[in-house]
Amino acid sequence: MTERLEAVVRGYVQGVGFRWFVVRQATRLGLTGWTSNEPDGTVRVTAEGSPSALDDLLAALRDGPAGASVERVDAQRLPAAGNLPGFTVRPAGHRGD
Repeated sequence: MTERLEAVVRGYVQGVGFRWFVVRQATRLGLTGWTSNEPDGTVRVTAEGSPSALDDLLAALRDGPAGASVERVDAQRLPAAGNLPGFTVRPAGHRGD
């Protein structure tokens, strides 16, 4: 069974390697999806995979990499779409799959 996690990470999360941290964590967990810097200073994450792997990713997002200061993570779970090959970094403001 797969699910989708859509999350927005708030705090000091741009310019500290956060997106690449997300890619490493997601790849290690066998997830597919993408991450992007947003114009408002947040980092957006969309990931699909097993519920337990998504739980682990969410925990990692709340901690962040060294140099980041995560204030909060707004997250929701949805049914997986199943159309996300690999895990990539997308341009700022990208919407949709």
